[in-house]
Amino acid sequence: MAFMRDWLEWHAAYDDPVSALSARLDRVSAHLARAIDQAPAGRVALVSLCAGQGRDVLGVLPGHPRSGDVAAVLVESDPRNAELARRRAAAAGLAQVDVRQADASRPAQFADALPADILLLCGIFGNVSAGDIRRTAAAAPALCSAGATVIWTRHRRPPDLTPQVREWFTAAGFDEVAFDALDTSILTAVGVGRLRAGVPAAALPAQPLFAFGQS
Repeated sequence: MAFMRDWLEWHAAYDDPVSALSARLDRVSAHLARAIDQAPAGRVALVSLCAGQGRDVLGVLPGHPRSGDVAAVLVESDPRNAELARRRAAAAGLAQVDVRQADASRPAQFADALPADILLLCGIFGNVSAGDIRRTAAAAPALCSAGATVIWTRHRRPPDLTPQVREWFTAAGFDEVAFDALDTSILTAVGVGRLRAGVPAAALPAQPLFAFGQS
């Protein structure tokens, strides 16, 4: 059965400043700002998969002192959300933000934006199978530069998979920088990892990393 959630309607919860999604967004945004702060001098390649309306990236960049260093690619399959993100980026004068309506599960769709210095995997892991999460974590080093930061999210509803997700990223070569368990109505979590030096480079996966519909 196709996954029929209306992703434009789903984003409406972000308009409520006390919603669980707003709390998660605040935490993701704080980690994103810190990752930009800590990135080496020069260009910072940022890639956000299943970016939605880009509220994290487009909320952080306008006021960040290193905004001009960031070249961001936001990949979103829903045409309505992609268009909203595109308009918001233009309204904020963020010419360095490229919003693409494309399938974020297929690295070939954004290969020209890789390797990423910051990789956002937010809003994905609560909608895909455990096998897809593990596959995406294992593939993440192929999407990243040496020392890159990955930020991911996942709900903690039973059965809570976040302990395994943390292990999968560690096994893939990421040192955990932070793990925030938010006691909101959706029991969400935000994880942050940094790719260890010396992790062998890998080819981009040819097959899709994930498929929405199972969580």
